[in-house]
Amino acid sequence: MKKEEKTQFIDDLAEKLNNTQHFYLADISNLTVETSSKLRRQCFKKNIQLKMVKNTLLKKAMEKTGKDFGEFYDILKGSTSIMFCEVPNDPAKLIKEFRRSFPKPILKGAYVEEMIYLGDDQLEALVNIKSKNELIGDIISLLQSPARNVISALQSGGHTISGLVKTLSERPE
Repeated sequence: MKKEEKTQFIDDLAEKLNNTQHFYLADISNLTVETSSKLRRQCFKKNIQLKMVKNTLLKKAMEKTGKDFGEFYDILKGSTSIMFCEVPNDPAKLIKEFRRSFPKPILKGAYVEEMIYLGDDQLEALVNIKSKNELIGDIISLLQSPARNVISALQSGGHTISGLVKTLSERPE
């Protein structure tokens, strides 16, 4: 790669890092071509963008963003792939599912909603992160629950009262 190409790649990657809320760093080295293709297909299906990056170029792009990615610098060793996504826990779910059949990818780190997660042991925590839409749905259902209880109580009480009135009106005197 020529110097101009590297500079352009770093600029593009820095812009992508600035504009995304979630990305994962993983090690997919030593995967066969067939296995790697399966992983890429699954990423495509889940709208996850998977790219192989050189550690030095990724580090320069991270430095260029102005964000504090300093904790990632120590894990930028060996083979590194970056996964960009819209839904914060999709790559974690994909990695967990894929590792049922294959030993890799290994999670190196993740940047989710301005939080940094380091190490493969964080995979379960990342799988359990809820997306923004899931959280909104949970809040709406919690807010609706008391109203539903009141409406239900009023409706059941109304049937009981009307039943009593009907029974009393039909009763001979």
